[in-house]
Amino acid sequence: MYALKPETTEDWWEVEALYDLCFAPGREALSSYRLRDGVPPVEGLSSVARDSDGILAGAIRYWPVQIGMHKVLLLGPVAVHPTRQGEGLGSALIRDSLARADENGWLRVMLVGDEPYYKKFGFSRLDGVLMPPPTNPERVLGLNAHAPVWQNVQGKVSRSA
Repeated sequence: MYALKPETTEDWWEVEALYDLCFAPGREALSSYRLRDGVPPVEGLSSVARDSDGILAGAIRYWPVQIGMHKVLLLGPVAVHPTRQGEGLGSALIRDSLARADENGWLRVMLVGDEPYYKKFGFSRLDGVLMPPPTNPERVLGLNAHAPVWQNVQGKVSRSA
């Protein structure tokens, strides 16, 4: 059993260590990290999952970004400790946090990832939305990408002001 809780400042370095473990070296060189530089994650949406002993098992973060004048949430990274993968924890983190994002009035959520995995959460390719290079445009996904809230949302993704 896991407890999903909002990430706190005390969780920060432990979450960073989990991301280092789960992702390739140099993860911070990815273009999505340029959108996060100097911008705090969205409070109340970035979460951690801990087991009954308080051991960190997974984490998810969200960042505010802009596409033109439109405010958008950038989901990621999401990670589950290798010894806890395959238990549905990543899905639980995503579903729980997306529900809270909706409750908090976020209309648009995007990410960079594999569409075959993220389509079960309602994500599909966002046409006309450009992440900084060298991001593969086929990996730029939006939640309910064909919904009216995405109509006329096109252009470069930039850091939140």
